Amino acid sequence: MGSSDGPLVVGLDSSTQSCKAIAWSREGRAVAEGRAPLELMKPRPDYVEQEVTDWWRAATVALRQLVGAVDAKRIAGIAISNQRETVALIDGAGEPIGPASLWLDERAAGLVDRFAAEIGRERLHAITGKPIDVTPVVYRLKWLRENEPERLDQANKILDVHGYLTLRLTGTPSASWTSADPFGLFDISRKEWSQPILDHLGIKPSQFPNAVRSGTRVGTVHAAAASATGLAEGTPVIAAGGDGQCAGLGVNAMRDGVVYLNLGTAIVAGIWSREPVVGAFWRTMTSPTGDGYFLEAVQRAGVYFVNWFVDMFAGGRSDPAIFDRLEREAATVPIGSDGLLAGTTLVGCMDPHWDPSARASFIGMHPSHTLGHFYRAGLEAMTLQTARALEEMRSHGLSPAQMVAIGGGANSRLWTKMIADATGIAIHKGHNAEASSLGAAISAAVGVGWFESFSDAADAMTSIAETIEPDPSCRAAWDALSARQAKVFSATQFAWRTGA
Repeated sequence: MGSSDGPLVVGLDSSTQSCKAIAWSREGRAVAEGRAPLELMKPRPDYVEQEVTDWWRAATVALRQLVGAVDAKRIAGIAISNQRETVALIDGAGEPIGPASLWLDERAAGLVDRFAAEIGRERLHAITGKPIDVTPVVYRLKWLRENEPERLDQANKILDVHGYLTLRLTGTPSASWTSADPFGLFDISRKEWSQPILDHLGIKPSQFPNAVRSGTRVGTVHAAAASATGLAEGTPVIAAGGDGQCAGLGVNAMRDGVVYLNLGTAIVAGIWSREPVVGAFWRTMTSPTGDGYFLEAVQRAGVYFVNWFVDMFAGGRSDPAIFDRLEREAATVPIGSDGLLAGTTLVGCMDPHWDPSARASFIGMHPSHTLGHFYRAGLEAMTLQTARALEEMRSHGLSPAQMVAIGGGANSRLWTKMIADATGIAIHKGHNAEASSLGAAISAAVGVGWFESFSDAADAMTSIAETIEPDPSCRAAWDALSARQAKVFSATQFAWRTGA
């Protein structure tokens, strides 16, 4: 942590499993922080939930830890980065109507195709920017309309984490364009809740909070919230939004040619676009600056697949040296893993097939293959899916020229070098691992007037620590492997569905 005597802004990152409150200086130094865990509930198959009030509990714990380290009077503003595609129903008294359903929840899987057909698949994709997939909130709202309509009609407000926490901080729930659009019922061109989709669901626009551009001041911390959190009453609250877009802002990727690469539990490769380009290889999101859009290629299993493999076949992560050993062994294996191919869609496939029932596989096994081969084959599969998504973006007129990598997987020298070589794009690593919090803090810095623009703020508050250059001599080998690797998904899905 750095130190400073000057004013600070707070990025409150309320993610799936934890809430982090980090105070940032004008130079982008993390000065102090607080953290609190969030628990998942899985009451039945396909249901993933959280207690809505736990979002506030965790935020108050994290913020109290923070203001225990820095004077609350130094905090010039606070903004929230939130887990996306998570929804809560709130009554007229501000109390939750049951638990929230998370982005991991798949209770609506059986109605996704039917609902999309009712609206029109291409129309739904064009309005919302979201390919037809179980993750967006819109399908769970359809499920509620058909299965628990009284809960839906009882809701005074339908909120994500950003909306609920701004309600608790200021007394009024607020959405940003970037927190609203992952719901899958936000018109990303008009920047408003889509009336045709709401009409189809039988939901009133007044049930959603007003959606504003990130960087907009949406209120101030009221007395009760100040008492609960330790923040000073009257502290400005600034709109930020979805954690994925905030992370892209936090690595200064909201500009031409820069790819944000999160090698986390899931893999996200995002690039800024001036226009709302839609395609099967990405979700089209609103930009966290309010200008342009953010195209996100997503693999649901990234580090999740790696950890599963290690736990199942390599003795488990309790061995602190296991990853070093696997990386050393995999580094000696040639491109293509001596014929071993992996399918890493362990928890369903997002781009480009959008199939939540997809399965994972290893194909072409031989007695000579070692754990290093299997480990490398998995990394190759995920690497090449990212590479193909970036190529598809190029075919739509975008020009990915550099990447900024974050997430646990970015600590792997082997994996990041593989991605650089397979794409031909240099990879930069930022100084700050907490990119979502920093992105929210950049929004706060703009909102309180520290900088005239998001560009100025991101330039001042982000920096690069290391660069990994691609090796052009091995690109042909990667391209040949990609042509074979792209066929694994179809072969695997045909086999398990037909018993072939």
